[in-house]
Amino acid sequence: MKKFFFSLVFALTAMSLAVAQKSAKPNIILIMVDDMGYSDIGSYGSEIQTPNLDKLANEGIRFREFYNNSICAPTRASLMTGQYQHKAGVGYFDVNLGLPAYQGYLNKESLTLAEVLKQNGYSTLMSGKWHLGQDSLAWPNQRGFEQFYGFVSGASNYFDIGKYGQAPPVVLIKNNKKLKLKEGEYLTNTITDNAIEFLKDQNKTNKPFFLYLAFNAPHWPLQALPEDIEKYKGKYDIGWDSLRVQRLARQRELGILQPNQNIAERDPEVPLWDNLTYDQKQLWKAKMEVYAAMLDRVDQSIGRVLNTLKELKKDDNTLIVFISDNGAQGGFAGIGRKPQRNTGPIGSPGSYDYQEQNWAYVSNTPLRQYKNNMHEGGISSPFIAWLPKQIKAGSLVKGTGHLIDLAPTFYELAGAKYPATYNGVTANPLAGKSLVPVLTGKASEVNRGEPLFWERAGNRAVHKGKWKIVSTFPAYQCELYDLESDRGETKNVAAQNPQIVNELSADYGKWAEKTGVVDYDKIKPAQPMVIPGQSPASAQAQRTAQ
Repeated sequence: MKKFFFSLVFALTAMSLAVAQKSAKPNIILIMVDDMGYSDIGSYGSEIQTPNLDKLANEGIRFREFYNNSICAPTRASLMTGQYQHKAGVGYFDVNLGLPAYQGYLNKESLTLAEVLKQNGYSTLMSGKWHLGQDSLAWPNQRGFEQFYGFVSGASNYFDIGKYGQAPPVVLIKNNKKLKLKEGEYLTNTITDNAIEFLKDQNKTNKPFFLYLAFNAPHWPLQALPEDIEKYKGKYDIGWDSLRVQRLARQRELGILQPNQNIAERDPEVPLWDNLTYDQKQLWKAKMEVYAAMLDRVDQSIGRVLNTLKELKKDDNTLIVFISDNGAQGGFAGIGRKPQRNTGPIGSPGSYDYQEQNWAYVSNTPLRQYKNNMHEGGISSPFIAWLPKQIKAGSLVKGTGHLIDLAPTFYELAGAKYPATYNGVTANPLAGKSLVPVLTGKASEVNRGEPLFWERAGNRAVHKGKWKIVSTFPAYQCELYDLESDRGETKNVAAQNPQIVNELSADYGKWAEKTGVVDYDKIKPAQPMVIPGQSPASAQAQRTAQ
């Protein structure tokens, strides 16, 4: 009888554990890279070595169409809140232009992923770039993250650079306390080190976790570890023209680029590689060697995180999502920018170089235009999602997701209730749709019932069904493209379809009014946003051109 009793208890315990494991809330890891183009990882056509991301892609799902907001801070506002960036208060950038939709930091009505998931029983962790408010009241620990390591501004050096000329130190923050990179440390590694530290510390609890891992790479300045750069020596001697042909061929093989799709025409601002001098080629290929090395190190870091998950026995119940905040950065085609400082070779702590449009043209293959532009090259990102046993391995779908869809997706998978009020403030309703039907194979793209919208510094777009209108400041001349056959945006069919242009323009007007968007002419800063190393005059010229 005693033996039967213990057998029964053991069986019931095993059943309870099985039920608990089956119903356990998934852990969530959201990985974002900075200024990486659509084709810059192996599973989207690149020659850059990204075996860990390729593993996630082969064992998970990829979207052909996933959209961001074209530039850093507005993208992160939508990512963190599930709102269009204007509704969240970051309509332009992390600067205050004097209106609620353009205050430059997240408003209290737009709840962050960390605030909602923490309220629903999750540990909330972040390591990396924030860029959603400089004031300490707007830092991650004040917006729901229990653990934070990283930087709050828009960019950072990757090494301690105090002894390399006149440059400020890399200022980092760990749970509201300032610290600095030590000599010999590399930022991508320290971001990963702290993420792993947070995961191991969180493992002492019985809670699920949400980790936001926001790498600075491959954002300028081009700085990488010597051993990573060495792997790519000679890889880019063929130049951008031949490399783009190779990436297009891989995209076709992978199914990323479908047979009926037009590709973007060759960028006329990019010089032919064969027309460069020997010295020019040495300079340009060195830039891409370092850029590739920076992404290689990101992939190595993701591998370290995967190993940690396995070590903690949490790999079977963790959703991992990988995206980029915008397309690769254009501007300064041809000769490129003058470095802010140059006390060492490209890639070293003393250098301050940029990828530039010549290579960004390849990074955004097969799409048109660049960061801060609403053509597909500016707003498109790779999208990989991995969740064993729930996402079918090797799935490749159209998807047509957007940043605003991630919050409802995470909340559905977590069984998290999105509150009507939070700390006495009425919360903005979520703008997006859950991606769960697409992730689980019940749909091939998001069924949202309304268009997707973009506006940033006067550049606008609307995506509805197969149609997309796009206009570039200051002309506001609407172009119309059929994205089903022309995602390269090569044939403007606005003149042949005025009724569609009018319909989508009317949709935009209603959305803009509802979302708090103001015509850029009325709110544009007196001085244009200046990139370090760039003169105000050239910044103005670049913004006007875009």
